[in-house]
Amino acid sequence: MSVVLTTASVPDRDKVAYWNDAVSRTLVPMEVAPQGDGPFDGRIATSRLAYLQVSTVEADAGRVSRTPALIAGSSEALVAVGLQTSGTATFVQDGRRAEVHEGDLVVYDTARPYSFDYPRRFAAHVFQLPRRTLGVPESDIRRVTGSAVGTGDGFGAMLLPFLAALASSPADGYPPAVADRLAGNVVELLATLITERAHPGGTDTDAPSHLVLRIRDHINRNLGDPDLSPEGVARAHRISVRYLHRLFEGEGTTVGQFIRQRRLEECGRELARRGGTTPTVSAVAQRWGFVSPAHFSRSFRAAYGVSPREWRNLRTAQDGPGSAPAVAPVPGTPTVDAAGVHGAGRCGAGPAPSGR
Repeated sequence: MSVVLTTASVPDRDKVAYWNDAVSRTLVPMEVAPQGDGPFDGRIATSRLAYLQVSTVEADAGRVSRTPALIAGSSEALVAVGLQTSGTATFVQDGRRAEVHEGDLVVYDTARPYSFDYPRRFAAHVFQLPRRTLGVPESDIRRVTGSAVGTGDGFGAMLLPFLAALASSPADGYPPAVADRLAGNVVELLATLITERAHPGGTDTDAPSHLVLRIRDHINRNLGDPDLSPEGVARAHRISVRYLHRLFEGEGTTVGQFIRQRRLEECGRELARRGGTTPTVSAVAQRWGFVSPAHFSRSFRAAYGVSPREWRNLRTAQDGPGSAPAVAPVPGTPTVDAAGVHGAGRCGAGPAPSGR
């Protein structure tokens, strides 16, 4: 349901104070300094799509500032996209100055100071979402702030019409599942825009790919934790579970499948190890995060076609003295090295990553 705040029925002497409070409560705490001496007029309408806030602002000329003191009192860092629908603005952040015209958009980070100067009455759509949902490095966001993106600028040409249409649609008309998906689409589109603008040369520094590598490394280092789960992984990287699953959609597996695959690979390696004291199957399973020995045995047999004990007997019999223990990758999944890099998937035996 949209919330609309307007100065229309507020006494003239209280309009500016009311507008300062309305903007600060709806968006983020800011200072608004109107131009001119006449009565100030402003209107802001806000709705939500899951974790995405969509606002439309119409107001008279003025200056809007986000100061260090106001930032210090804020809790969560947000990334915002402002889409200018009428009038012009001068936007400043991170030492860069952008002239924003009708149809342009700007990206800004609410965790750092910025200002908008509107020389005359204006209207704009503002999209706000938690910075952690984007999954892009803060350094990339810094490269993009302080510059205007026009309708003829690459990916921005596709993004602008979508955002304009989304802001013009009533948010309460979408079922929760659709609203959540739309918010996720905005996250992906904005992350793509930031990556494109931050790396215009098309380098290999792809933010989502680097995030996936960090997530894989985190999983490899925490395989022994029985509580390792998509929820915990997402929380450790300050992203949503939904975005985590979206990252893995292009990896040919799910987060849960990847965790299970890596655990099975490490169990297979340890069970095939020769010499010294031979650990029990249940001890190996527990060491690599399997809580239930029965569940581990079923998962292992489904992956390798034999029970853990049969696997240990077969592998120790096949490996000669001094040879490195081998373990087959889980059928139907790619092999992964300790840094989380894909290798060639195969069904025969091959070196397994340490994952430690």
